[in-house]
Amino acid sequence: MFTLSTLWIPFTITAALGQVARNAMQRSLTGPLGTWGATNIRFLFGFPFSVVFFAVVIAATGDAVPWPAAAFWPWLLLGALSQIVATGLMLLAMNDRSFVVTTAYIKTEAIQTAIFGFVFLGDHLTVLKVIAILIATIGVVITALRPGGEKGFAELKPTIIGLVAAAAFALSAIGFRGAIITVQGVSFVTAASYTLVFGLFVQTLVLTIYLLARAPDVLKAILGLWKPSMLAGFMGAFASQFWFLAFALTAAANVRTLALVEVLFAQGVAYYTFKQPLSARELSGIALIVVGVALLVAV
Repeated sequence: MFTLSTLWIPFTITAALGQVARNAMQRSLTGPLGTWGATNIRFLFGFPFSVVFFAVVIAATGDAVPWPAAAFWPWLLLGALSQIVATGLMLLAMNDRSFVVTTAYIKTEAIQTAIFGFVFLGDHLTVLKVIAILIATIGVVITALRPGGEKGFAELKPTIIGLVAAAAFALSAIGFRGAIITVQGVSFVTAASYTLVFGLFVQTLVLTIYLLARAPDVLKAILGLWKPSMLAGFMGAFASQFWFLAFALTAAANVRTLALVEVLFAQGVAYYTFKQPLSARELSGIALIVVGVALLVAV
């Protein structure tokens, strides 16, 4: 049985599964909407569902709707804006010839989250948890690399893009966790749901204004595809709800390391759905992910 202190484990796994489903739905919309249009779907169509989730939580818990403390806003803006910046850097990486290597560097997010969590939030990690994070991260990097891709590690550009993108994703996790723990006097479920509503609102506002200014036709296309976008938005809000619940209960580094199981889910889909065989390199990387994640959960 899970206790309150270990509920972050099923929350994170549920969030990872939801994220895989959301990514699959967004991928099908990238063609007609472009990458930024498809990205905005998770915010624009996810925001109304976050409000519904929050209303259900308030009705179930009986908590009063809290007023945001002054400290809430800097953390929230750090989380929301860092996530947008990180996404932009990933888009830049897609246009780079060393995309695979850049992606491998992005997988250092868990390590950077541990560092930022310790510096900014005082999150304590034991030596064994740090070892678990390192093992799982190495496994993901090995899985992400392709034959000949290691040559790109000597290039400066993919190194900078990948590490900065990973840092932005890490800061996003820290920002959202920091915002959640400033919400006092309510249950952790209410604090997480409350933060999600504001986070998605800020992200929706920023990206929608950007599209209005730079690509209004894309925004019209998004509204025209509202039916498939609604489902993608729901899955995005669903996954984010469980990410935030996990952030409310444990250090962000724990959550982001366990979230690496998403790689296992993606490999499983590729193997069973598309009949793509796994190489010895991929199997060794998966083994390291499993060992790292198992150690993280065990300690």
